[in-house]
Amino acid sequence: MPESGVSRAQQIPTPDTGAGLPVKPAPLAPGPAVTARRTGLLVTLVLGGLTAVPPLSMDMYLPALPAVTDSLHASATTVQLTLTACLTGMALGQVVVGPMSDRWGRRRPLLLGMIVYVLATAICVFAPTAELLIGFRLLQGLAGAAGIVIARAVVRDLYDGDNMARFFSTLMLISGVAPVVAPVIGGQVLRITDWRGIFAVLTVIGVLLTLVVWKWLHETLPPEERHTGGIGDALRTMRGLLADRVFSGYMISGSLAFAALFAYVSASPFVVQEIYGASPQTFSLLFGINSVGLITVGQINGKILVGRVSLDKALGFGLAVIVLAATALLLMTSGVFGDVGLVPVATGLFVLMSAMGLAMPNTNTQALMRTKHAAGSASALLGTSQFMIGAVASPLVGIAGEATAVPMAVVQLVCAAGAMVCFLGMCRPWQQAGDRSAGPSPSAGQSARG
Repeated sequence: MPESGVSRAQQIPTPDTGAGLPVKPAPLAPGPAVTARRTGLLVTLVLGGLTAVPPLSMDMYLPALPAVTDSLHASATTVQLTLTACLTGMALGQVVVGPMSDRWGRRRPLLLGMIVYVLATAICVFAPTAELLIGFRLLQGLAGAAGIVIARAVVRDLYDGDNMARFFSTLMLISGVAPVVAPVIGGQVLRITDWRGIFAVLTVIGVLLTLVVWKWLHETLPPEERHTGGIGDALRTMRGLLADRVFSGYMISGSLAFAALFAYVSASPFVVQEIYGASPQTFSLLFGINSVGLITVGQINGKILVGRVSLDKALGFGLAVIVLAATALLLMTSGVFGDVGLVPVATGLFVLMSAMGLAMPNTNTQALMRTKHAAGSASALLGTSQFMIGAVASPLVGIAGEATAVPMAVVQLVCAAGAMVCFLGMCRPWQQAGDRSAGPSPSAGQSARG
């Protein structure tokens, strides 16, 4: 890994011209700079597609929930488990696939996961009962987790330092658009077919993405850097990573910030439409604006701040803004300022969501910077922690019923404050950069190397 932070994709070797003989250059051949740009763009699009799999799998299906309930003659609670099963699968699958990619490389586990994802999604098209649909949605999530965890590991393989932070910010451009576009695609599919057509579309997307990965995403983990141990070594590696206070600090901070985002996604349709009386079109507009805010700040982080401001400073500022926005939302929704209406609440949500563009890429970068020896396992822990904590936080937003938005604001404030406490107490950003980037404890490294 280059110490300067230059990506491997930019290190294009020059061809050997032979024994000093003049060789006529090919005038139409692209130079190294052009090739590097094409390679970087291709990797970005492939990894962006992999990170878009979870929101596509979850959000395209949302408009079809009532239709699934009627079609399979199941209760709404049972059909809701199809979402929970997919989310659980994506959380647990990362724990399995991450260590696999550290042992066998990134490419083979990713292709295997994508093939199983395609098969599971295709079977969902023909699921005759809700129980079978739940089972294959769980398998779909387990297999789809390969794209999430290995995409992060590939970024760690190819990039270092500021370049890694820039790349994660760029990935947010794609992963941030997917949740906005997915329900729209699902709704349009339902105009021409039934809910099974959504899984058919997801199957086609999975096939195309698998072919793209097979054709253009090459192996990024050299054989000499892979681990040779079994399950025991993988568990010891994860235990060593969790024992690293700073890594765990970034992991928990990012997961709690992600939980605040999950609380927004879970509660915002109810809060905006039921409590504040907005139309579905208005809700969709506000949801899209908030996503644009998150993407924009993410790009500001990657294109402007990285290299000029330390990652910890940007991260700390982002978490502070999230805390302030959540505090304002709690004061507004609890009636401290009277009946404030939709606009102030929507503004608070916009600020909170936009600040995620500073928190999410920088927590991932700082955590993975410490785990060159076990990027797959580290990526698995990051993803599993985010999904599990987010899944716990999401149901709490409706704990007080449908007449108040206070639970949403409380969950967001508790998660944001917890993220800030973990960042300050465990990561200790005021310490010297050399001490922070020294890496995990020797035991973690030894465990990782088997």
